[in-house]
Amino acid sequence: MKYTTKTRLLRIFIYTVLTILLIICILPIWILIVNATRSTAQIQQGISLIPSSNLIANWDNLTNRGFSIVRGFYNSAIISVSVTVLTVYFSMMFAYAIHVYEFPYRKFLYGFVLILVMVPTQVSIIGFYRYMSYLKLTNTYVPLILPAIAAPGAIFFAKQYLEAVIIKDLIDAARIDGCGEIGIFHKVMLPIAKPGAFTMGIFAFVASWNNFFNPFIMISKMSKYTLPMLVQTLRGDTYRTEYGSIYLGLAVSIVPIIVVYAIFSKYIVNGIAMGSVKE
Repeated sequence: MKYTTKTRLLRIFIYTVLTILLIICILPIWILIVNATRSTAQIQQGISLIPSSNLIANWDNLTNRGFSIVRGFYNSAIISVSVTVLTVYFSMMFAYAIHVYEFPYRKFLYGFVLILVMVPTQVSIIGFYRYMSYLKLTNTYVPLILPAIAAPGAIFFAKQYLEAVIIKDLIDAARIDGCGEIGIFHKVMLPIAKPGAFTMGIFAFVASWNNFFNPFIMISKMSKYTLPMLVQTLRGDTYRTEYGSIYLGLAVSIVPIIVVYAIFSKYIVNGIAMGSVKE
């Protein structure tokens, strides 16, 4: 296959742009890893792309502060996994009902969900905290997990995805075969929507794992701190902030995110490919 000069120049331009974007994406992570190996004094001197030799000292400082990193991982994992499961399952169910069934005020209900997507969490956090305090649910994981049942952003994503992949003839055929509505949802809809569900699950897991604001408001017991909250305590020194240990804590905290993304990223590609074709 012969390439013209114009085609070669276009390929070179595309690969150049992709290389620049790759560097832009990788550079912040690399700087984070490098700073995890540097001391506070070295970090204050400026940016460096060469790792230093202060990794062990930063780790000792990180693990000898009266809290357990393992416990922080455990707390974050409980919250993130629970939020991910509830978000994916109930958002898919809600979106399926909105898309498939005809009932009064269906469009109004979906419009209300779209309005909630645009409302920042910070606007309602005071009222939510007072309500949880009245129910004596502060310092528990209930306020952090249970609201995942009603996630407006996830519902919007699921609704748009189901519109592209769900074929209503399959649902009608399942009804003729005697399958119940709940059975149709589990046996017909969920297998078809698996790529979208995994994609939504990745986004929900990452958002929950990195969430600092809500746990900081709802939890005050250190034994229940999530990993981002434990890393934040390193800034609590009156006379000195251990930036090297903070960077190391941040580097450790992103490991589960990278692992989850590496395992399930193929489903994002499949989801995009399936969502781009509509019967």
